[in-house]
Amino acid sequence: MKILELEKLAKRIEELKSKGKKIVLCHGCFDLMHPGHIKYFQASKKMGDILVVTVSPDIYVDKGDGRPVYNQTLRAESIAALECVDYVAINKWPTAVETLRLLRPNIYVKGQEFENKTDKTGKLQQEQAALVEIGAEMRYTHEIVFSSTKLLNQYFKT
Repeated sequence: MKILELEKLAKRIEELKSKGKKIVLCHGCFDLMHPGHIKYFQASKKMGDILVVTVSPDIYVDKGDGRPVYNQTLRAESIAALECVDYVAINKWPTAVETLRLLRPNIYVKGQEFENKTDKTGKLQQEQAALVEIGAEMRYTHEIVFSSTKLLNQYFKT
């Protein structure tokens, strides 16, 4: 089973790390699956042995009215259908900070759009602080970037 509850996933990751596996974590909303997401996951998978993706829960998606378009279960199932993804979980918190502390990946990956970004919300800085705390590394992919919000607004708004 690819989709696990966070606590079960934490135990599974602990087992895998004890066998020398390098765990890579991606986190986000992933509301409208598009080629940018797929390339991001594929590039992230190449950074380690096991790719874990956590999905923002519906109640904490802050992308505007009518979002997320797809509920957390559908988003998780869509991601789990990808060959490059080993495990998926639905996050419980507003950010990835507590998830990072619980799962303790070796590498946390964001898209290049975050690489030199000043995050006014402070979420990215909190995630980076959690990575230092758990001894994990932040990395960035350099793939084609799309915005689900822009795509939805441009092509699907009536």
